[in-house]
Amino acid sequence: MHDSDGLSLWTGSGERIWRPLNNPSSLSVSAFTDNKPRGYGLSQRDRSFDHYLDGVRYDLRPTLWVEPLSGFGRGAVQLVEMPTDDEIHDNINAMWVPAEPANAGRSLEFKYRLHWSADEPLDANLAKCVATRLGNGGIPGLPRPKGVRKFMVEFWGPPLAKLPFGTKPEAILSASRGEFSYVYTEAVPDDVPGHWRAQFDLTVKGAEPVEMRLYLKNGGETLSETWAYQYRPFGN
Repeated sequence: MHDSDGLSLWTGSGERIWRPLNNPSSLSVSAFTDNKPRGYGLSQRDRSFDHYLDGVRYDLRPTLWVEPLSGFGRGAVQLVEMPTDDEIHDNINAMWVPAEPANAGRSLEFKYRLHWSADEPLDANLAKCVATRLGNGGIPGLPRPKGVRKFMVEFWGPPLAKLPFGTKPEAILSASRGEFSYVYTEAVPDDVPGHWRAQFDLTVKGAEPVEMRLYLKNGGETLSETWAYQYRPFGN
């Protein structure tokens, strides 16, 4: 059960980022450094009641978007994820933290607008991340290698629906550590136009978190927002 699927960011440089939320085993704090951000918010994208089957209708929880108007210069959107074993705990927080400390005698002034809506406002005409799935890495039917995790990241949107027949988008991947393998993209076979997924294996040693980024492109055209994910190997 959750009120939000992820943190959505619109950076000062114009990049749209989607960070799926985790329920970590220990306190986790992530900072997304920026200058003059255009917006950010905790968003609920999964609107299927069948994915919750709960009477309090988590599928109808709103997205809360912060639109900075003035006072947001250099700093970071800080995401705090606290472990919880019960849906009653509000364990996710997102906030703007200025780069300069708030010293005694100094005043800070911020002006912003809050949007309570189903989706993030100001659509960037990019395919959005609609699902993040993890599984055992390796090849089906063969022994699964240790330390290898499989990821399937799904995107949906008009830029993918407009791709010429036979054209596959390219998955652009990066990680703070580890190695990628079996990287490819394919259309999701559900007859929904513009629904694609990128699949890859990540091989990594140790329990330190891994920061990953992924987006889809075709030639010089960016087709999707950037998927930014913090992977904690094997539950650590």
